[in-house]
Amino acid sequence: MITVQSNINAPIKTVWECWTSPEHITKWNNASDDWHTPYAENDLRTGGRFKSTMAAKDGSMSFDFEGEYTLVEHNKAIKYVMADGRKVDVYFTETQTGIEVIESFDPETVNPEEMQRGGWQAILDNFKKYVEDFYI
Repeated sequence: MITVQSNINAPIKTVWECWTSPEHITKWNNASDDWHTPYAENDLRTGGRFKSTMAAKDGSMSFDFEGEYTLVEHNKAIKYVMADGRKVDVYFTETQTGIEVIESFDPETVNPEEMQRGGWQAILDNFKKYVEDFYI
């Protein structure tokens, strides 16, 4: 598994809401400024499904990121299986400096693991910025 992490300086309620609510997901779920997420839906429960469309702002390409939740523990953990069968675990832990978000995922076989780690870390960094700069 590949792991990325970040410490978010915000209360758990805010972090959880921004991570799981489609109206927030569409504002932070991109790795670079030339991409965006114009659509997101989320049935946040064990057995529920989620889907978000990630697209290049110039319209040159887009793809759906989707899967099914295998575990949802409110304010603590989310586990899911992506449409291609890879597993993802996300943990939210309260610390003295905020909420530590640790996300681990099975790598795919097309791109180098360092590239995958960098992309997922960039999205997590964008989440941190969104929560700390715009939501609080």
